[in-house]
Amino acid sequence: MTSSPFQRTIALPAPVCEQAAQHLEQAAHRAIDGAAIPLKAFSSAADNDFILPVPVVEQAAACLLVLATETAQTVRPSALRATITVALQLRDAVQLAHQPALSSRFW
Repeated sequence: MTSSPFQRTIALPAPVCEQAAQHLEQAAHRAIDGAAIPLKAFSSAADNDFILPVPVVEQAAACLLVLATETAQTVRPSALRATITVALQLRDAVQLAHQPALSSRFW
């Protein structure tokens, strides 16, 4: 079996996990497809030292972007900005996890 050079989990800062859980709860209330699994994971992230599987973080980012799109005309700009900021933080973390680790032998 081959192993992937990419990370399978991501350690996120506690505030990002807490904010993501709040926004994912809103997404679940709006019945956004796929919000339930990341909501459960982010809600219990403190129990796992804020370490989450990469696909769950990726799914959460997508759900939050859908939430932002669906609520763009009905929420305050600051609330919309907060949702988008968390989604982009999650997306950036996923992108970093997809980059292979550099080996020191090339330096």
